[in-house]
Amino acid sequence: MSTTTTDAVAPTRSTRTEVIDGATLGPVTRRPALSDYFSLVWGRRHFIFADARARMLSGTRGTLLGTAWLVLRPVLDAAVYLVVFGLVLHASRGIENFLGYLVIGTFMFQFTIRCLNAGAQSLISGKALMKSFAFPRAALPITAVLREVLSYGPVLCAMVVLVLVLPPGPVLSWRWLLVPGVLVLQVVFCFGLALLVARPTARVPDLQHVITFVSRFWFYGSAVFFSFDRFIELPTILRVIELNPMFQVLDITRDCLLYGVTPQVSSWLVLAAWAVGTASLGFVFFWRGEERYGSL
Repeated sequence: MSTTTTDAVAPTRSTRTEVIDGATLGPVTRRPALSDYFSLVWGRRHFIFADARARMLSGTRGTLLGTAWLVLRPVLDAAVYLVVFGLVLHASRGIENFLGYLVIGTFMFQFTIRCLNAGAQSLISGKALMKSFAFPRAALPITAVLREVLSYGPVLCAMVVLVLVLPPGPVLSWRWLLVPGVLVLQVVFCFGLALLVARPTARVPDLQHVITFVSRFWFYGSAVFFSFDRFIELPTILRVIELNPMFQVLDITRDCLLYGVTPQVSSWLVLAAWAVGTASLGFVFFWRGEERYGSL
């Protein structure tokens, strides 16, 4: 009779140690190179678009009229300015097609202010997200502006309809095809603005109130509801107004949509310089503070 025995093999613990070169390690929050940072932001483009779209759809969900307020708000603002400045203060004197002039000024300027305010609040409202995930923080102000861009579509459609139906009506010409170029430059400019204000307001939230007051001066200095022709005799003031990027946005758009006039090349150059310069400066300025946003 033979017996078979099975020897139990006891597990052995490996005594091998892993050696890690600490010289290759760095802090998680270290600021990457500028080119790498741009690549990281671009890599999050799908998330940025999805988040912006979701925020746009939920932004007016708690109101009775919902997204209709995106159009109603600038319409009501234009009506108030028409009564106060057009009928009471007679600011419409000397302005051809004042109703269209006022509608374009109100609708387009309000978009820029919404982007400015959204950018200022982006890091403050995104604190929980920054503490939960690792991602380039520039995605937050970019998402805020993209949300306003997506909301801008129905607002622009309403603006064009009002320009067409309000008397005396616009001059229809091929120059309407130039308007998308103005909108692109305005959006690029707004992205730069949002990046510029997001960093300081994240550190000092009270700056949001300062931005509100500055926006009012900017509004009145952009010829939203008055003509700059009254300042022809004051060349210094006229030159300052013409260097205002939002004045150029409104002036070029009015020339194209209302009056059938080809905008001057100098106007395009001023606006393009503001758009590219502000976007570039804003991105670099925001990138330089990347290491600090995690401690907010």
